[in-house]
Amino acid sequence: MANAPQTGDKAPAFTLPRDGGGTFSLADAAGKTVVVYFYPKDDTSGCTKEAIAFTGKAADFAAAGAVVVGCSKDSVASHDKFKAKHGLDLVLVSDEDGKMLEDYGVWVEKSMYGRKYMGIERATFLIGPDGTIREVWRKVKVPGHAEAVLKAVQALA
Repeated sequence: MANAPQTGDKAPAFTLPRDGGGTFSLADAAGKTVVVYFYPKDDTSGCTKEAIAFTGKAADFAAAGAVVVGCSKDSVASHDKFKAKHGLDLVLVSDEDGKMLEDYGVWVEKSMYGRKYMGIERATFLIGPDGTIREVWRKVKVPGHAEAVLKAVQALA
């Protein structure tokens, strides 16, 4: 977390396997606005609500010139099932080794029922067309989040 990128920093580059096969890299989206959101696990209630909320605004994000990318440690096969089950319209990348999670400072100590463990912090990074981080949301609460991110994207456009 100490090395987590902040607003104004250059976004850490990444190339990861994506849903449907192939890879997605930040360089692929050069010149576009990119929304990267980190979430703990495919097909859990909060993560499903968040993905459905971003999908519901997919046309608005596209109209504003933005690409929405979800990232978790789940496998590509898990992402494919998740997308198919819920009709998701966004890119899902798989960071099974956790390098991107570390680069973005979202692999953090969490605690549930008094037990401490390492996990993914629900966080979103808005990366401008120049590759600079324009806004960061940490400890995201799902209700209203996709709308807030869309407003920030539209303000950049």
